[in-house]
Formats: sequence, structure tokens, C-alpha cells
Amino acid sequence: MDGTMTNLQGAADAPFYLAHADECDVFEAANANGLPVLLKGPTGCGKTRFVSHMAARLGKKLYTVACHDDLAAADLIGRYLLKGGETVWVDGPLTRAVREGAICYLDEVVEARKDVTVVLHPLTDDRRILPIDRTGEELEAAPGFMLVASYNPGYQNILKTLKPSTRQRFISVEFDFPKPELEAKVVAQESGLDADRVKALVRLAGKLRALKGQDLEEGVSTRLVVYAATLIAQGMSVERAILAAMVEPLTDDEDVKRGLLDLVTAVFG
Repeated sequence: MDGTMTNLQGAADAPFYLAHADECDVFEAANANGLPVLLKGPTGCGKTRFVSHMAARLGKKLYTVACHDDLAAADLIGRYLLKGGETVWVDGPLTRAVREGAICYLDEVVEARKDVTVVLHPLTDDRRILPIDRTGEELEAAPGFMLVASYNPGYQNILKTLKPSTRQRFISVEFDFPKPELEAKVVAQESGLDADRVKALVRLAGKLRALKGQDLEEGVSTRLVVYAATLIAQGMSVERAILAAMVEPLTDDEDVKRGLLDLVTAVFG
């Protein structure tokens, strides 16, 4: 089955996350009232880290599913498998979360096949049920169950977007890259690089993001800035670290790469 599970953690063990605004308060209110949450924002801006942080903060088990083109409803719900010469039913990650009152997080939900969103509909209204056609079971969500999904509206094409009928079943939280001063704190914390050198990397990231839609399909993520800072903190030269972590991942076009390296020179001298 597709999906990974995060064990229960306490607030003290929560993955590091700095709030951008009131997203933590919104998530807690949604959790308290059994409301599904949709996180919208660019790749690498902290959506997945946020969900991991909140699950640990709330002391809840987390099932994370990275959605992809071949992900079908059966991958979430479960299927019959042969075990020891007999056929047994094995729950998928969504079913386990529904039974246990856990959080199920569907990362980049629009990448999944269309039958996935159909399965989610009865879980995102006042019924809070999961019909399992293969077993004839109609599973009522245990107290504490929470459905969270994410997607990147700026990246999806017209064939891969959420229908209004699905979007309106969730409360939504908009994510973006942190403001420079906040992003610098995140990068310094995650990489161990000193604040002055981190600020220059964050300034470069801002300039690279301004090229989105021109030379680049996507701007550089906070994740990649952390990678560059980590390499520098471990002794790699600034130029090589930026090439490996903030230029090469963005494009394969040699002319575009040269333009990006000229921008690096302008920022770092």
C-alpha cells in the first residue's frame, strides 16, 4: 500500500516549524471540529513539514500519502492480498486513519487518479463515512480523524486541478515562501549555517523566485535553500553548493543555467 506512517510524538518532539501567520490556530480549530483542511502553495514552502509539526503537537498518529498518477482509490482504502495461502483484507492508509482517529495527509492530491476524490467526498461532509465496497463495510470515522490534502495551484495544468465541488468540501490555508527574515531563521536552524551567510542565500532565493514564469517553471524552494546552506556549513564552497542545490535542480537548459550563475555572481560578488 502507498503511504507512510509517523508515530505518535509529543509537542516537545514536534519537527521544527516557524508559523507564517495563524495557520497553526486554523489547523487546531479544524481538528477540534472535525473539519477537512486543504493546504495550497508552491512546492517546498513547508506544507508537509507543517502537517508533521501539527500532528506531533496534537499528539496524533499521521499517515502520509505521496500522490501520483497511478495512485488509485484502492491504494488508499485497501485490497485483498494473498497471505500464507489464504486471501485476507489489508487496510490502506486512509482506512487505517479512519479507524484509528488519526490524520491522513494526501500530498499533491491532484496528482492522484480521479476515483480518489470521489472516495473522499463522504469523509468531507457531516456523514464522515468511508464506504468500502469490496467488504461491504460502511466505516464511520473514529473521533479525532482528520483529512488533510495539499496541492500547488500554480503548477497544475488545466487537466490536473481540483474541481470546485471538491475544493468547497475543505477549509483552505494558503501557503507561500516565508518572508526573508523568517526564512533566514528556518534555514539557519535547519542547516547550522551562521545567520550572515544564510541571509545572502535567502536574498538569492528571492531573486530566483522572481524569474518564475519567465526562464523558470518553478522558483527555488526553501528546502533547496536549506540544502545549499547545509553543504556550505559542511565546508563546501559557496559557488559549488549553490550550483548543486539552487541552480541544477531548477533547469536543464544550459543557457538558463548561465543566466542564473550570472545572478549568483551579482548577489555574492
